[in-house]
Amino acid sequence: MAARLPTALRTLTITRPAAYVLKPTISQEARRSFQTSRRLLADAVVTTRRPVGAFRGTLFGFLLGSVLAGGGLYYYVIDEYKVSNELLTEDIYALQAAVQRIEGYVKTLEEDVKTKK
Repeated sequence: MAARLPTALRTLTITRPAAYVLKPTISQEARRSFQTSRRLLADAVVTTRRPVGAFRGTLFGFLLGSVLAGGGLYYYVIDEYKVSNELLTEDIYALQAAVQRIEGYVKTLEEDVKTKK
């Protein structure tokens, strides 16, 4: 790398005292080389990736959100249906018990009326 530097920079960096070498200076920063080798250029592989378009991303997000919301709603409705079905069944059994009690009272009243006649 020293062979690539101009002679003025080579002599400045070599003839400096040790105290100045430890401190970075403009001439040392200017020595940096921004070259690449053939091997680095040959290894560079260009891959073309199709970016996810905004339309496809939006459509996919909308469909995913709709499916998740629909699934949550389905389980909520099924749970509410089960609860209401259980309440209706309990009410039917309570009504059936009340009808049987009334039927028993009516039978006892009919027997009392027949015995009194």
